[in-house]
Amino acid sequence: MSYRSGHAEPHHHHDHGRQSARQPVRRASAAAQRAQSGYTLVHAGKQVRFGPVAFWIVIGSVTALGMWSAATATYFAFRDDVLTRLIARQAEMQYAYEDRIAELRAKVDRTTSRQLLDQEQFDQKLEQVMRRQTTLESRATALGAIPDMQATGSIRAPSRGAAATDPAASGVPKPSPISNTAVFVAPPDREARLESRAPIIVTPPPNKFAKIQGVDNVIVRLQTSLDQVERRQLATLSSVEDGMESRMRRMRGVFSDLGLDVAELEAAAPRAAIGGPYVPVKLPADAGPFERQLYRINVSRAQVERLNRTLALVPYRKPVIGEVEFTSGFGVRSDPFLGRPAMHTGLDFRAATGDPVRATANGKVASSGWAGGYGRMVEIDHGNGLSTRYGHLSEINVKVGDPIKIGQVIGSVGSTGRSTGPHLHYETRIDGEAVDPQKFLRAGVRLSAG
Repeated sequence: MSYRSGHAEPHHHHDHGRQSARQPVRRASAAAQRAQSGYTLVHAGKQVRFGPVAFWIVIGSVTALGMWSAATATYFAFRDDVLTRLIARQAEMQYAYEDRIAELRAKVDRTTSRQLLDQEQFDQKLEQVMRRQTTLESRATALGAIPDMQATGSIRAPSRGAAATDPAASGVPKPSPISNTAVFVAPPDREARLESRAPIIVTPPPNKFAKIQGVDNVIVRLQTSLDQVERRQLATLSSVEDGMESRMRRMRGVFSDLGLDVAELEAAAPRAAIGGPYVPVKLPADAGPFERQLYRINVSRAQVERLNRTLALVPYRKPVIGEVEFTSGFGVRSDPFLGRPAMHTGLDFRAATGDPVRATANGKVASSGWAGGYGRMVEIDHGNGLSTRYGHLSEINVKVGDPIKIGQVIGSVGSTGRSTGPHLHYETRIDGEAVDPQKFLRAGVRLSAG
């Protein structure tokens, strides 16, 4: 193959010398002519002429094809390594995504577990609060069974004036001694209620998790409220216990001041128709301060009730209602008819004719009728050697053998017998011997002072 341009030059052997001299010039001009006219491809006696542009296009195409072939060969040679790396990269990315998904799932599980644990803890705390509330409510019921408890849950002394002058308040008319001493009888409406009710606990909606802060706030508020209720209950118990102890001291002081034997009076006190098997009271081993204090209060209350029944036989009350004014005291005085010294065995209460005369203690009528200087007189036996006499009555409402209750009207004020005007002659006797009634009345005043 050869490249040629222009026409082939004929050879003249006879002009060889002259042509050899011109040959370099001709070659240069031929080369320039070939460069201008293109390239000729000769193969097997055939010539194919190319222009410069086409020639370089062919050369460029061949070069590009060679480069593409080389790249293709390289690709196929290293294709397995490339695919391996690509697959490894995809696998690595997949594993990374799976690890991330597993991590997120574990995080969700931990969050759910934490929420479930928080909800379980909240439910447990709420259950504890509910149990505590139930306990406080049962305590409130126990407090309600204690006498002299008002709705506020504290001891409040009854109105002494009303207790003394309002017969309808207690169902039985009760006379008051000097300074309006009240009789220790529990009022019928004595049921108590706790001042502050336990807060209403709202159960959260099911299947919903409360936030930790919100749960803590709710539990703290509930606990604080229940603490306040429990403190008020304990304060109430302390007040009741102090009141019971003070009352027992005053009641025992009455017997001591009067020189009476409590045991003998208790034995003489009539008992109501009650009964049942004996079941000893046992304090649980796990009893708390409230239960132990309530136990002590119940024991003290039983003692107070027993002393109350015994004091019902002691005439420390006034036989007439209203302001007390004595016209004559106990002891030596000048006889109103003879003007000579004489022993006055009782107290003379100023009163108007027809005013009601009331029994000062429980007992039984021992005498009823005319009794010499007493005029119309009633004597009541209170048991254990105690008795009272009511003289100068204008009217008698009872007869011998009648049972008498405190405050019962037994007659009316008058001026019968050795009397200079309407008044009540009142005596107290121990084993038939007259003693100063003011001693009993003063003991009644001290008893009602607390």
